[in-house]
Amino acid sequence: MPSISDLNYRNQFVEALPGDPRQDNATRQVFDACYSRVTPTPVPAPKLLALVPEVAALLDLDNEPSETLVSVLAGNLVLPGMKPYAACYGGHQFGNWAGQLGDGRAMTLAEVVNARGEAYEIQLKGAGPTPYSRRADGRAVLRSSLRELVCSEAMFHLGVPTTRALSLVATGAPVERDMLYDGNPAYEPGAIVCRVAPSFLRFGNYEIHAARKDHQTLTTLLQYTLHNHYPQFIADGPEGKLMDLPGLLREVCQRTATMLVHWMRVGFVHGVMNTDNMSILGLTIDYGPYGWVEPFDPNWTPNITDAQGRRYRFGAQPRIAFWNLLQLAGAFASLGGETAAFEDALSVYREELERQHRQMMLGKLGLTERVDATEDDDRLIAQLVQVLVMVETDMSIFFRKLADLPLQANEFQPHAALHNLREAYYAPDEVTPAQNEALVAFLQAYGARITQEAAPADADRRARMNAVNPLYVPRNYVVQQVIDKTEAGDTQALTELLDVLRHPYTAQPGREAFAAKRPEWARHKPGCSMLSCSS
Repeated sequence: MPSISDLNYRNQFVEALPGDPRQDNATRQVFDACYSRVTPTPVPAPKLLALVPEVAALLDLDNEPSETLVSVLAGNLVLPGMKPYAACYGGHQFGNWAGQLGDGRAMTLAEVVNARGEAYEIQLKGAGPTPYSRRADGRAVLRSSLRELVCSEAMFHLGVPTTRALSLVATGAPVERDMLYDGNPAYEPGAIVCRVAPSFLRFGNYEIHAARKDHQTLTTLLQYTLHNHYPQFIADGPEGKLMDLPGLLREVCQRTATMLVHWMRVGFVHGVMNTDNMSILGLTIDYGPYGWVEPFDPNWTPNITDAQGRRYRFGAQPRIAFWNLLQLAGAFASLGGETAAFEDALSVYREELERQHRQMMLGKLGLTERVDATEDDDRLIAQLVQVLVMVETDMSIFFRKLADLPLQANEFQPHAALHNLREAYYAPDEVTPAQNEALVAFLQAYGARITQEAAPADADRRARMNAVNPLYVPRNYVVQQVIDKTEAGDTQALTELLDVLRHPYTAQPGREAFAAKRPEWARHKPGCSMLSCSS
């Protein structure tokens, strides 16, 4: 496997698109450009905390640490063939146009082309200021960097479309942050995470040029996007290449719907679904104040900034994704074209979301869709949701325990079923008789529905359920414990967590603690319940 110095680098984004003529890192508005060239700011004492072998393999990179590798991943060395840049983009934040945003602490070093011809951007987050850093320092703290690495890799192994993370490096330099925005800033250990994706293009990359009426730059960026990622939407015309922008929008809608359904399947809450955090490739990007639904609650948000309005709460994510797609459609439509074509493309999102969400929820129950009984299945799903919200129920544990229940009519025993599901409840002794009756009614309806499956046996159903309902997810309190240990110098905790999350659907004897319910002490502890964007 090649070393970091010997990888096949290219810089198509820089070479194909208009750039900022200035070369300094001074904060400024950048016009008529898709990026600014930047240079990482060196750090005093880089230490490699994690290197993900699967991601190294994507890049054809030797995963044995070396001084050169650590220097590159820390931003202390830019290799020949790399042309680092920060992207220019805008975005809607919490429903309001925020103007220019851009990569304020992220820098793409280059694109790596592996032996299979696949190209991946490698991007450092926390490597110093850029022209888009506004009033910030371009750095990141260890807690947020570790959380990004863990969640990126967890999502991949869960089967969720996502960016990846190659490495985590401690910088040896403290970073001042006000974690809870309560006027109590403190110094925290600094770190840099190396993110990897085919592209980090996001809705905001297109919105900024549309908002500025810079149609030339927007056209050039769209041509680049289609050429590199969606060539099926380019056609030959009498005056050159034609862009099928409604077709592109339709594909982005489909991919976004798929991504959102996966989020809902595993209980992931992004926390800050601004349009600048939505990928044009339908990948999960920018792991900031994310969280995992432990007690099932459609109204829960992990973002302390969103605590009052709860715009980005768990249950609202599919609706917010559509709102974001509307903004992207507006940017595309600014170049002209039939409004009806973009409206038709947007309708694909709702159709795909409804279809895939029903299939997903039935899949979590080990069932397959019946096209002749959609309304009956929708009623069963609604009954399931009512059961999940009537008492504080751990989402992951509930579905794993449900898979173990014998539910066919001749084997179903209500009292035994209620006893086996107790482990999923946060206060099992407080469950009322009426709530138990509602649960039994659901289980009876569910059991009746199971008999209509082609393979109704409990063993078959259990296998199907356990293939889509994870046993291990990066629970908020577990990740915070790993952060605390890592800050104290114990890097083994991070290594073990990453290893557990590589096999999220398979029981791992001796690692039961990683699948345990959130303890009471973590209910309101910072990092275990809600977080800020501060990192």
